[in-house]
Amino acid sequence: MNKKKIRNKILKLRKTKKLINNKINFSSLMSILKKNNKKNFIVGGYFPVNYEIDDLEVLQKLIKNNIRISLPVIEKNKDMNFYSWSFHEPLILNNYGIPEPLKKKIVIPDTLLVPIVAYDKKLFRLGYGGGFYDRYISKIQKKNKLFSVGLAFSFQKIDKVPVNKYDKRLNVILTEKGILK
Repeated sequence: MNKKKIRNKILKLRKTKKLINNKINFSSLMSILKKNNKKNFIVGGYFPVNYEIDDLEVLQKLIKNNIRISLPVIEKNKDMNFYSWSFHEPLILNNYGIPEPLKKKIVIPDTLLVPIVAYDKKLFRLGYGGGFYDRYISKIQKKNKLFSVGLAFSFQKIDKVPVNKYDKRLNVILTEKGILK
């Protein structure tokens, strides 16, 4: 099956599921971060749309644990950067209808929470098709070590994500059923 067909199938499935709990377990995420010696760092989160795993509660708890957070902003030429953000600051809608922070202070996250449409056991992900996260991961890994944590529901797992040379493998994927390494 090609990427477009997989994407359509999983997005439809995600929309029709009765998602009582679409949040990620904070303790599981902290366990992952501690095992990878991540503390006093910046987490790049995302504002959930289209029935994605809701990471906002996790981001609030990270702030309470003195961890700085940031959200992505889509720039010109399909580039993406992360900007420092807190919950008392306003968000604006981008051209895709996704809330973004105001462009105040660009930051480079040490850990990136990545939304997923579909994923496989090799930790490859399928996104919405814009390549924003793959390009960002590629760009940052040239400069800094970046730890990527995909967030998804277990039903989004497929046998094999079709990949090309631009697709980036995640470090771990966290679902409501556990951690895939």
